[in-house]
Amino acid sequence: MMRLCGIHRFIVLLLVTHMVVLPGCTSTARYEGSREQFEDIVITAKVHEAILDEPSLRPFDINVRTIKGAVELSGLVNSREDMDKAIAIARRIEGTKLIRNDMRTYGTGDY
Repeated sequence: MMRLCGIHRFIVLLLVTHMVVLPGCTSTARYEGSREQFEDIVITAKVHEAILDEPSLRPFDINVRTIKGAVELSGLVNSREDMDKAIAIARRIEGTKLIRNDMRTYGTGDY
């Protein structure tokens, strides 16, 4: 069996230490990403539920998607007033940083 001299022990110790530390850093980054994804899911659910709670918006199929706090609304509604109402509802949800309106009105293709 080979014996390690002082410098070789140091190198082995250094490599082992970095092997233990680096995966920890990676998992922290993954954790933050997972937490951000979870927060986006919560925001999406709250916006969708709030839109469904508004009787005048219930008949419409308004899609909600959230990425990094930016809420995207899409689908067809009857009027610009309906769009504005859905946007106002989304703005009231905690964690919403930005609203992207991709909704259209029937027959006009308005955004």
